[in-house]
Amino acid sequence: MATIATLSRMAALLLAAACCRAAEEPTQDEVMARAAVIYADRLGEFVVDRDPRFTARVRGVADVLIAQARRDYPETAGWAWEVHTTDDARQNADCMAGGKILVSQQYVERLGLGDAELAMLLAHEIEHAALHHNLLEYQAALRLEPAWAQRPFAELEYAVDNDAGLMARLADLNYGQEQEADREGLRLAWRAGWPAAQLAGYFRKMVRASDWPHGSKPDYPSPSQRRRDAQALALLLQKNHVQPGD
Repeated sequence: MATIATLSRMAALLLAAACCRAAEEPTQDEVMARAAVIYADRLGEFVVDRDPRFTARVRGVADVLIAQARRDYPETAGWAWEVHTTDDARQNADCMAGGKILVSQQYVERLGLGDAELAMLLAHEIEHAALHHNLLEYQAALRLEPAWAQRPFAELEYAVDNDAGLMARLADLNYGQEQEADREGLRLAWRAGWPAAQLAGYFRKMVRASDWPHGSKPDYPSPSQRRRDAQALALLLQKNHVQPGD
């Protein structure tokens, strides 16, 4: 845990000024520095990497996707990628800005994900980070409500996930980002070598496990819609393209 603590301290130094100055024009470096602090805190809060075999499995799949991301998004080659696992039920999976990945063993086992389906889950999260979705959300919030530019960036960061009014105004953007992460995540994992149809299988299992399979939210497409979109893209890739590496 010494490495985690060092990371947290380094990122905190980078954020010392950012947290206290106005949120006007946040940078990707600031978003990544903040993500490193939050990630280190979460690793300290959760029990991580308890099951060595599961952690090795996740890291093996993630390594292939990270290598592909570095080719597709050269900026990510300079990121300090980290991959950890937890059995905490509050966690599903995410990839924070800068390549900080945390995956729930409970979630993966509850859905019964094979390696291709796990790759789809991870690729979706990696795309959120590679496409700078957090930064774009902050920029959109400032355009929608310019008054936030006079307040500390840390407050804006909190508001986009907790302020009901701001979240409602950002709902369309978030909905589109989820669709983009699905679409580009499937393409990323397919380019990395997994068959498109097997990748789309993740969404079938997600629908089966969901309590609201056909219910869309203002900021989130329904699981069944995501499955249909993934199946359509998988068919397109299979029909019109040769699998990378063939």
